[in-house]
Amino acid sequence: MAVRGFPYTDLKDFLAALERAGELRRVRVPVDPTLEISEIVTRTVREGGPALLFERPTRGELPLAINLFGTEKRMAMALGVDSLDEVGARIGALIKPELPVGWSGIREGLGKVMQLKSVPPRKVKTAPCQQVVYSGDDVDLGRLPGLQVWPGDGGIFHNYGLTHTKHPETGKRNLGLYRLQQHSRNTLGMHWQIHKDSTAHHAVAERLGQRLPVAVAIGCDPVVSYAASAPLPSDIDEYLFAGFLRGERVEMVDCLTVPLQVPAHAQIVLEGYLEPGERLPEGPFGDHTGFYTPVEPFPVLHIETMTMQRDAVYHSIVTSKPPQEDHGLGKATERIFQPLLKLLIPDIVDYDLPAAGVFHNCAIVSIRKRYPKHAQKVMNAIWGAHLMSLTKLIVIVDEDCDVHDYHEVAFRAFGNVDYARDLLLTEGPVDHLDHSSYQQFWGGKVGVDATRKLPAEGYTRGWPEEMTMAPEVVSLVDKRWKEYGI
Repeated sequence: MAVRGFPYTDLKDFLAALERAGELRRVRVPVDPTLEISEIVTRTVREGGPALLFERPTRGELPLAINLFGTEKRMAMALGVDSLDEVGARIGALIKPELPVGWSGIREGLGKVMQLKSVPPRKVKTAPCQQVVYSGDDVDLGRLPGLQVWPGDGGIFHNYGLTHTKHPETGKRNLGLYRLQQHSRNTLGMHWQIHKDSTAHHAVAERLGQRLPVAVAIGCDPVVSYAASAPLPSDIDEYLFAGFLRGERVEMVDCLTVPLQVPAHAQIVLEGYLEPGERLPEGPFGDHTGFYTPVEPFPVLHIETMTMQRDAVYHSIVTSKPPQEDHGLGKATERIFQPLLKLLIPDIVDYDLPAAGVFHNCAIVSIRKRYPKHAQKVMNAIWGAHLMSLTKLIVIVDEDCDVHDYHEVAFRAFGNVDYARDLLLTEGPVDHLDHSSYQQFWGGKVGVDATRKLPAEGYTRGWPEEMTMAPEVVSLVDKRWKEYGI
C-alpha cells in the first residue's frame, strides 16, 4: 500500500492501480525478449492499447513491465493527476511574477518551487531494493529480461535504467535515463550523449585519474522514472523535482558498495565503477529516431553488486519510429515545463512538440504578435533555451491558432508563408542521435514564420480577413442538427 499522500510507493503499486483502471494486461504465455516482445509492444502502442506485464519472458528470471507511459491518461496517472496540465499549473501558480526573465529566471523559478514544497529526499537505513543481494561472481545480468528490440541491434539493452552519478569535485548528484548495452554478465556500455550531465561527471573523473562510481536503478516509482527523463537545469536535483511532483519526499538508501544513494523502493539496483580511459564499442541501436544509431566507443560499467526486491518486476521501454511509448513522457515534459518556458520567453502563448518530430526536431509555437519580425525574435530565443537549442524546425503561428491541432497548424504553415521571406535559416547544435546532419552534433535549422504579416514587415497588400461563420448561425445549426436527419 502507498504511504502518506502519494498513491504509489513503488512500481508494483502503480501496476496494481493500472490493472484496477483497466489499463494493464497480463501476458501469461512465454514470450521472447529478443524481438517478439518489441513487436507486440509496437502494435499495442499504435492501437492506443494498455500497459503490458509479461509474466513469463523466455530469458531472465523476472516479469517485465512495459508501455506504462504510452498514453497521456497513463502518464497523468503516473504523476497522480487527472490532467498533465495540472502539474504545469501548480508550477505556474508558485512562480512569482517578479522573478527575472531569462535562463536565470528558469533556475530561480524551479528552485523556488522546490523550496516552497520542502521535499528533499529522505534517507532510510533499510530498503526493499536491498532484500536480495548478489555480489562478485553471483552478479549476472542474465537474471534480467533485457530486450533486443530490433534485428540490427548490437545485442541486449536495458532501456529504462535510472543512472546515478556525482560530480567528483562538487558532489552534485545527477539522475539520468540512458540506454545500457549488456556486454557481459557484469558489464554494461553507458550511452552517455555529449550534452548530458553524467558525461561531464565522467570527464572530470578521467581528468583526475579516478574511477567514477555509478548506480543504476531499474523499476522505480513512476514519478522518479519520469523525473530521470525531465530536461532540468544541471543545478536542480531530480529528486527534489520528484518530491515536488509527488508532494512528499522520495526515500533513498545508501548503496552497499559505492558512495551513492538510490530510491529505496526501486525494484533492481546495479552498483559499480567506470575505469578511467576505458571504452568499448556500443551499438548499433534502433533509436526513437526510427533509424539505427552507429557503433561508437562509450564507457564501460563494471558491476560489483546487484540488489533487488523479493518478487521484483523488471521495467523497460521500446524505442522506435513514432508513435511509441516515449510520446507520453515527452507530452508530460511539454505540459509541465510550459510555464517555465513562458517565463524564459514571455512572448509564447502555447507550444507543442509533435511526437513525429521525436520531441526535439520540431516545435510549434503560438505568439501574440506585436511588432515586425516578432516571430524571428522568438525563434532565436528558443534556440538559446537549454535543450530547446536542439530543435531543428520551429513553426510560429498566431495566438488564435491551436498549436495542438496539426490540421490547423498545417493550414497556417502552408498558406500564410512566403517562402522567399518568411524562413529563417541558421546552424547550431543538434541531438547526438541526429542522423540527418552532415556533421555529428551540429547542423542546419529552420524557422517558419506562419503569422499574419504586418505592413512594417514589407507586406503592403493588406492582410485578408479569415472566413468564419456568424455565431448566431452556428448556434442555430447546433440546435436544429437532429432535425436535418443527416
